Amino acid sequence: MTTTDTLIDRVFDKRYVIKRKLGSGGMADVYLAEDQELGRRVALKLLNDRHAADDQFVERFRREAQSAAGLNHPNIVSIFDRGRAEGTYYIAMEYLDGRTLKELLVRNGPTPIPIAIDYARQILGALSFAHRNGIIHRDIKPHNIVVGGDGRLKVTDFGIARSGASQMTEAGSIVGTAQYLSPEQARGAPVDPRSDLYSLGIVLYEMLTGNVPFTGDTPVEIAMKHLSQVPEPPSKLRAEVPHDLDAVVMRALSKEPDQRYGSTEEMDADLARVARGVAVAPETEDAMTQVLSGVGATTAQTMITRPRAVAPPPAPPSYRSPSPYYDYEEPPRGRSIWPWLLALGLIIAGGIGGWFLYSKIQQQLDNSRPVAVPDVTLLAKDLAVQKIQQAGLKTRVQYAPNDTVAKGQVATEDPSGGTKFPKGSVVTLTVSSGKPKVQVPEVRGRSLTDAVQALASLGLNPTIHHVYSPQPADIVTGQFPPPLATVLKGSNVRINVSRGAKPVPVPDVTGQPYLNAKSALEGQGFVVKRVDVKSDTEAQGVVVSESPSPGTPSQKGATITLSVSKGPSTTQVPAVLNLNQAEAEQLVTDAGLTPSVAYQPVTDPSQDGIVIGQNPDPFAGAKTGDVVIITVGQLQNGSPSGDGSTTTTIPGQ
Repeated sequence: MTTTDTLIDRVFDKRYVIKRKLGSGGMADVYLAEDQELGRRVALKLLNDRHAADDQFVERFRREAQSAAGLNHPNIVSIFDRGRAEGTYYIAMEYLDGRTLKELLVRNGPTPIPIAIDYARQILGALSFAHRNGIIHRDIKPHNIVVGGDGRLKVTDFGIARSGASQMTEAGSIVGTAQYLSPEQARGAPVDPRSDLYSLGIVLYEMLTGNVPFTGDTPVEIAMKHLSQVPEPPSKLRAEVPHDLDAVVMRALSKEPDQRYGSTEEMDADLARVARGVAVAPETEDAMTQVLSGVGATTAQTMITRPRAVAPPPAPPSYRSPSPYYDYEEPPRGRSIWPWLLALGLIIAGGIGGWFLYSKIQQQLDNSRPVAVPDVTLLAKDLAVQKIQQAGLKTRVQYAPNDTVAKGQVATEDPSGGTKFPKGSVVTLTVSSGKPKVQVPEVRGRSLTDAVQALASLGLNPTIHHVYSPQPADIVTGQFPPPLATVLKGSNVRINVSRGAKPVPVPDVTGQPYLNAKSALEGQGFVVKRVDVKSDTEAQGVVVSESPSPGTPSQKGATITLSVSKGPSTTQVPAVLNLNQAEAEQLVTDAGLTPSVAYQPVTDPSQDGIVIGQNPDPFAGAKTGDVVIITVGQLQNGSPSGDGSTTTTIPGQ
């Protein structure tokens, strides 16, 4: 039995025309609707009837609208409106024409590594903005991430988000999805932004391997694994995952928040290094070692830290016992004190000279001692120069376009971060001048495939619009920006692609003579094909029907088949003389003709009820449906009627 959704095609809250249902969740249904006031499509999220009276779900629904409404970011779904109407609560949000990341993973399996890194960095961009605004999402999972056709991600569903640290329990239950819970969420402990980074680590793990690290039959079993088990590195399940990307994932999946990344920016910097083929930060390597060794896996409350070097206790001060040789003796009278003063001066001068010599040697040793080059990639130029100079090194700055690094940030450094060089050495910083610029090629008149390849080879994104045109189908008829225009690499270029001539409705030529109908169709650019058919209603040479039917949109040059009448069918009139009335009528009917009975008085009893005449004559030609009059004798009490009249009867009248 089919159930009809009563909301479809209705106007909700005097503003939103609901078009179709997009999906359902645990507490709400989502519909595609048109905002009549602003003329745009929106996703309308309606709280289920069974939850509209539950204060806990109403508060959670209100919290989603409040949390996301204040977050205006390209990677966060936009909230347009919220309110209460028709006995429930609703949120009007940006309509996202795409698929969830979970749907893509189920359909396609593991994500290509460069795309997985790009997706993770986009999610980090959304989380960074939310965290800066005091919002912790708390339910990061592929189901809440929508991937648009242009590859841009949108983070959705802030239904359990909180401002600042909070408890993860509501009415004694854990809030969130078990496969993506952080250990502190599984314990019902307070969370902070690092909990979102753990969940993102699970999402990145699933993108790389196609599987989540922890599974089980019940949410409680999965939550316990988050607390007690050590996940395998992604490279164990997918060999091409690089070691540095393993380290990023494993650091994000640390049981102890202090071992994870301290911020979204820190994790994004490591992913940027992996994308460039540069080693991750040393702290990330250390964290991966700690995670794989099982630190924090038993109770998720303890963490093994490196033992600090303990300085040996200072040596006890040397003690010299009193000696009589230290007692003051008055010099003998008559001896001069000047030799003693001269000796003391020479000792002091030697000490000072020795100190200066020691300092000079030490300074030279310090200057020649190698220092580690700071890693300043992705930092703003001025800050990067300051850090290099503070390390005792010199800088040389050069500029170059870069596809991925923002303008004004350091794209590369030579020598790379972590390399040891003598103080005073020069470090070359290559600063991004923004995306490179390219010239738009001429693609008009080319096929769609050639045009797309030409644009993509220059790093441009073709946006295809199909239009009607006299040009053949799949030929580019227009473009914007125009040829030879200079644009940033990665810009969109609109190309209009011909769909062929605009369809025109097939004119109605039924009932017309064939030659007239053929002329009318050919005059509008159609090709005419004739098929002769039998027709009992139309004269010979008249159009009975046409295919496609009249009014059907068709391209010029399409073939229109006309069915032309051969004329009504003919038959022979059967001989019915001397038959009784019933037999005669049956023979006439079987011949496709219409019997009409006329009665004539007779005196001969043998002629009573017998056909004594017919018109047309037997074996004459007639058209199907023509009337055949049969005259039947009718006995008149032994004598003919006085006036000799006849009575005619046509069956059915």
